[in-house]
Amino acid sequence: MPYTDQGWPNLPAMMLARAREWPAKPLFRFWRDKAWQSLTWAEFAGQVAALAAFLRGHGIAPGDRVLLVSENRPEFPIADTAIMAIGAITVPTYVTNLPSDHAHILRDSGARFAIVSTTALAERVLEGAALAHGLDGLLCCEAPPEAPGLARHLWADALATPADPLALEAETHHIASEALACLIYTSGTGGAPKGVMLPHRALLANRHGVLPLAEKLDLDGKPYLSFLPLSHSYEHTVGGFLLPSYGMEVVYSRGADRLVQEMAEIRPAIMTAVPRLFEVLRSRLLAALEKEKPIKRKLFDRALLRGQQRMAGASLGVIGSIEDAILEKLVREKVRARFGGALRALVSGGARLDPDLAAFFIALGLPVLQGYGQTEAGPVVSVNLPWANRHDSVGMPLEGVAVRIAADGEILIQGDLVMTGYWGKAEATASTLKTEGDDPRPWLHTGDIGEMRDGFLYITDRKRDFIKLLGGDMISPAKIEGQLMAEPEIQQALVAGEGKPGLVALIVPAEGQEERVAAAVARVNGRLAVIERMRRHAVTAPFTIENGLLTPTMKLKRRAAIEQRAAEIERLWE
Repeated sequence: MPYTDQGWPNLPAMMLARAREWPAKPLFRFWRDKAWQSLTWAEFAGQVAALAAFLRGHGIAPGDRVLLVSENRPEFPIADTAIMAIGAITVPTYVTNLPSDHAHILRDSGARFAIVSTTALAERVLEGAALAHGLDGLLCCEAPPEAPGLARHLWADALATPADPLALEAETHHIASEALACLIYTSGTGGAPKGVMLPHRALLANRHGVLPLAEKLDLDGKPYLSFLPLSHSYEHTVGGFLLPSYGMEVVYSRGADRLVQEMAEIRPAIMTAVPRLFEVLRSRLLAALEKEKPIKRKLFDRALLRGQQRMAGASLGVIGSIEDAILEKLVREKVRARFGGALRALVSGGARLDPDLAAFFIALGLPVLQGYGQTEAGPVVSVNLPWANRHDSVGMPLEGVAVRIAADGEILIQGDLVMTGYWGKAEATASTLKTEGDDPRPWLHTGDIGEMRDGFLYITDRKRDFIKLLGGDMISPAKIEGQLMAEPEIQQALVAGEGKPGLVALIVPAEGQEERVAAAVARVNGRLAVIERMRRHAVTAPFTIENGLLTPTMKLKRRAAIEQRAAEIERLWE
């Protein structure tokens, strides 16, 4: 059965066992040569075995770190599994990384070999290597760039290495669950990224914890649309290993600009997204609605209202229930069709999803489930379920996950999902992983503030992300930014005011909404406590990955944004 745990000691043992069980089953679907291509489990295992033999033949030994830089494509999980299968450690990094980012990771991890998808990305990695300690070898899916003294290899040549997948599977059973699987560098919303040491047991614990959800949703054979970067801890665990092991076919998206088209075409059963994407999708829905006739806009508004009433547990009465059933056909089914019409779960993670934004989609019949996690926890800690969905919470902790709220409100996590520590940073590890009494298992101090209610976890603040005003008041900027971005006129927001008498905000308007920003800010201010209200605001240019102000999962780099836009912020105080 695809949903049962079978005592696999590590990730490559699991993946190669699945390939033996399901040789002809489709594993990956990807766009290449102007058409969708497919790769079976047997083909995957053959390529993993060949690449593992190649890496071993070129000096990669157990414990060695191997840099992996690639877009979402089959070569990523093939390389990932091959590296782990010989006892080495994968170091996945973002394709948006600058040479200085690669230099930091190469220097910190000590990686001496890199696997890269394209020539352009390889050039950037080599620039980073020149700033660090250099590289001994480079494997590239395309023609590798010229680099004197560097051993350069082609992916196609590596896959020609003779190898036996069954023999490799047998070997993997000698790799302990406690051995490191990967070294994932945190996105770095502030400060230099740290390498999170994740052993095989952490990712396998996530798989075990998600089992009840996967089994009840019956995911075997259904498509999963992979959109978040595979170098991100969530997609690396869930899209790279968990969902394939349940029998899902992984379909790699061609990018954000084609996502809506692909949802209708692929009809995924599962999709994951970050809150920023939900904001974009809502803006697009509302913008398209503005072009419709008044009767259609009225029907949409009624469907939204009735859905929200049901979410609140209100009785619709006989007339209201009949109206709601009609609206289900006229409105909600058409909205769901834009997302493929087959979604069983649309999971949000990576940052806090505003409850009003979640309610918008749920009221329209889309199964939006907010979860919570950290790279340091494998990374999934909790998730809502379609049949137990409290949209203002981050769901119930997974099976096997212990959650405790400290005296100061900080969320503490314990279980097999918790990391080993931060690579080469004993002090940071000691301040984050703490044991108590005779219990040898550490508690992960998350830095998030929250509470448990009826078995559901609620996130209320970040412990460290506060603005201290001149009068000593401590304000959570994330809370206010979330409320601002819940307004349809506002695309992005940055709240500032450290050491000042009050708060100000830089606003990125939604398309064509510049003139309505002031009204939106006024509405938000009307819902805030006096000390939380913004005294002034100004329109600013978008925060993007390209200008260094968003992480690859589209979280705002607060410190960098405040530094880069310091002159604009200061003008608000003049």
